[in-house]
Amino acid sequence: MWSDLPFDLLAEIFSSLSPDTFVRAKSVCKNWAACAAASPPWARRNNLPWFVAMPARAHHHFFFCAHNPTQKGGWHLLPSGLIPPPVRPVASVAGMVILRLGTATALQLAICNPFTGQFRRLPVMNTARTNPAVGVVPVKEEEKSGYRIYVAGGMSEGGRGGASYVPTVETYDPNRDKWALTGSMPMEYAVRLTVWTPREGVYNNGVLYWISSARAYSVVGFEVWTNKWKQFKVPMGESLEFAALAVKRGKLLALGVGEACDGGGAWVWELGAPEDDPWRVIEKVPFEMGRRLVWGKGSWGDVKGVGIDGVVCLYRDLGEGVVVWRECGENFRGEWSWIEGGFQGGCRSLGGGSRTAHPSRVQGSAAPAGSKLRGKA
Repeated sequence: MWSDLPFDLLAEIFSSLSPDTFVRAKSVCKNWAACAAASPPWARRNNLPWFVAMPARAHHHFFFCAHNPTQKGGWHLLPSGLIPPPVRPVASVAGMVILRLGTATALQLAICNPFTGQFRRLPVMNTARTNPAVGVVPVKEEEKSGYRIYVAGGMSEGGRGGASYVPTVETYDPNRDKWALTGSMPMEYAVRLTVWTPREGVYNNGVLYWISSARAYSVVGFEVWTNKWKQFKVPMGESLEFAALAVKRGKLLALGVGEACDGGGAWVWELGAPEDDPWRVIEKVPFEMGRRLVWGKGSWGDVKGVGIDGVVCLYRDLGEGVVVWRECGENFRGEWSWIEGGFQGGCRSLGGGSRTAHPSRVQGSAAPAGSKLRGKA
């Protein structure tokens, strides 16, 4: 029956498969491989994002660990021998992970596909910057998923061995494979993003947002099309020990973790519209699940988190397990679940950073026209 289906219909069916099923189907025969190559990118479909993490220390052999949310015990080891450690994840877009490279003072970025092993260094920026804020904006280009990388603030070396804050924004366009100066910023925000912004930004409705931890947690926003900057508070910002941002169906979410907040715990808030409306709590980690996360091994102050597309993951040591909150059902109600740790041997401690990403087989979103990524096709 399958051999009688029209080519375009078979390609459409392939585009709806989960990533692991897609790979298996692609290897059946030449005809199916051709259909798979012609199918619309399933990274744009409604597949749940995978949780991707990397080790805190990888001096010789680098790897990713990824969890498939549709598969019981779905942990996978993804060798990435072409990536030179040490690196840290900055953001994910179109199935790719943006990485900070090396131990050099000035920021150097690269992009990789953890599922295929593709890897490529990005060009050096026009202004060498130490510790700037980084954010990624997804864009649609000729029916393909693209992106732009924004770098804001940071410090640059001055004369006589001095250094100064950089109150400008640079943007990387993968189609041109170049960085360009695209905006300016008040010096106050340049300082805040350089000194008090340890995590990457998230994008929602034309605005890049970063968490700032100066004194109390707050949010700094940059309107990418108007070059306007703004700032507003985070709930319980003075008491939180960790905070991060995520996006859910066009709404900005704040994830907060604190030991001194209401006996300790983790919360998810949703920002109202307009932004001067108060935040409202939409979720809190259930007591039993929270106790399982921290019981006998530390405190809520040790818990970290990451989120994308309405999914939030909380963890201490990924080998011990991950608490996940995601929307489900027609009413988009939130549901908490526990993922058992699945690592063996030296893979248990994965404090090097984590992201959530939709697995992608598309090479074009990671490299400009005419260039090639290193790694497996």
